[in-house]
Amino acid sequence: MAQEELSLEQKKVDTDLWIIAIVSLSFFGIYALFQKQLISIFYDTDISILLRTLFAATFQFGIAGLGITIVCILRKESFKSFGLNTKHLITSILLCAMFFIPNIVYLVVTDNMVNYLPFQEVWTTKELLVSRFPSTVIGILITAIVWGFFEGFNYVVISDKINKRYPTNYLWLDWGAIFCAILCIVIHGAIGLTVESIVEMISIVLIIYGMLLVKKLTGNAWGCVFVFVFLWNAF
Repeated sequence: MAQEELSLEQKKVDTDLWIIAIVSLSFFGIYALFQKQLISIFYDTDISILLRTLFAATFQFGIAGLGITIVCILRKESFKSFGLNTKHLITSILLCAMFFIPNIVYLVVTDNMVNYLPFQEVWTTKELLVSRFPSTVIGILITAIVWGFFEGFNYVVISDKINKRYPTNYLWLDWGAIFCAILCIVIHGAIGLTVESIVEMISIVLIIYGMLLVKKLTGNAWGCVFVFVFLWNAF
C-alpha cells in the first residue's frame, strides 16, 4: 500500500509538534535530573517567596507553555485563533466544569477532599497567601498564569495540532483529546493499579477528553482554561 503523502500543512504541524515535544521534554528532563536540588530551593524560606515562585514557574512554563508559545510565534498564530474568544463562552465554561464533577464525586467518596483552594497543590501557593503585599498579588498572578492559563491552554494547542495532523470524520472521536488525556495521567502519575486509582484515572481522562471535546464543539477554549485555574489542584 502506498504511503499517504502529507500535505504542506501536515508537514508544518509535524514540525510544530516536534518543537513542543523537544522543549517540554528538555525542561522535564532537567527537572527529573535535579529534582532533589530544585525542590530544596522551592522550599528554602531563606529565599524570597516571589523569587522561588518565579523559579518554579520557569520550569512549569518550560514543560507546559513555552513550546506552544514558540510555535505560535514562529507560525504567527495568535492565541485567539485557538479559541480564546467570547463566542459560546458561558457554554464552554459550564460544560467543561460539568466534566469535572466525576472527579469531585470521587474525592468526596474517598474522603480526599479537604477544602477548596485554587492551586493549593502548587508548592508556593499557601506561603504566598500569607506573604506581604505586593508579593502575594504578584505571586498568585504568576501562579494563575503559569499553572492555570498555560497548563490548560497547552492541552488546547497540542490537541488542535494533533487533530490537524491526524484528522477524523467522527465527531466524538478526537485523537488530540485522547493523546492529551493519556499525557495528563502519565505526567501526573495517575495511572491506575488499584480499583480506587483506576476510578481516579478514569475521572481525569473524562476531564481532559471532555474539556477538549467541548472546545472542539463550541470553538471556545476558555472552558479549558477555567478548569485549570479554578478546579484543577483546587480540592
